[in-house]
Amino acid sequence: MLIGAHVSVAGGLPNGPKNAHALGLECFQFFSRSPQGGPAPEITPAIQDAFLNQCQTLNLKRWVIHTPYYINFANPESRIRKNSERIVREELERATLLSATHVMFHPGSGKEVGQERGLAMVVEGIKRVLDGYAGSAKLLIEISAGAGSVIGASFEEVAEILAGVDHPELGVCFDTAHAFASGYDLRTPDAVHATFAQFDRLIGLDRLKMSHCNDSKIPLGGRKDRHDHLGDGHIGVEGFRAIVNHPRLKQLDLFLETEPTDQAKDIALLYALRAERV
Repeated sequence: MLIGAHVSVAGGLPNGPKNAHALGLECFQFFSRSPQGGPAPEITPAIQDAFLNQCQTLNLKRWVIHTPYYINFANPESRIRKNSERIVREELERATLLSATHVMFHPGSGKEVGQERGLAMVVEGIKRVLDGYAGSAKLLIEISAGAGSVIGASFEEVAEILAGVDHPELGVCFDTAHAFASGYDLRTPDAVHATFAQFDRLIGLDRLKMSHCNDSKIPLGGRKDRHDHLGDGHIGVEGFRAIVNHPRLKQLDLFLETEPTDQAKDIALLYALRAERV
């Protein structure tokens, strides 16, 4: 289990590992392009070398890329779907250049097409993204918070997508705040064991490749995406202690996505919880 967080790459991609090292992290997550829109900056050989050299020099163990927020494979407009698919494929290829292990994305919303049709569109979109892809970075579906008609908020929907795509390299990123907001309890050891037993039954823990580690400003089942600092939200410290100590999650890397202000205490807490493990 490595401890990481989302870091800024403002000023250039090589600043990502520098910022991760400054926070005392072992792994990190970043955007390789603006999450709001616009063309992706070119990854030149010089930038690639500078980034990888920084990661090696600063002893970072792993790094992953988060796609932009505007991805929607279930949009009724073909232009938006195709653009979403193109960007996710580009991010996989950019991740491969940067030796990032994973790229995670939110599949989108079925608001305008209905949930059943939206799920089918997500499956077909992922198939097109992965068609002919031969890079090293792996694609992950991120558990969603369940707001509106967002796709991928339930384990059943994620399992349906995985089965429909039927690709051995497609995995899952578990976001604690999103799962909690979608109704999966994580507040106690018993709740954590029950939630991950359900995950294993429906999806398979072998598909779980990383976790976003965030407390939730929203109560259980509140179906909104609102991150909080660890211990300040409705999950609480005991929930995260149970996750860190779960016997089948001990190799799961944890990436904080809490606000940079006071994030140092979140990082320190995760290290302390990991140090408690027997």
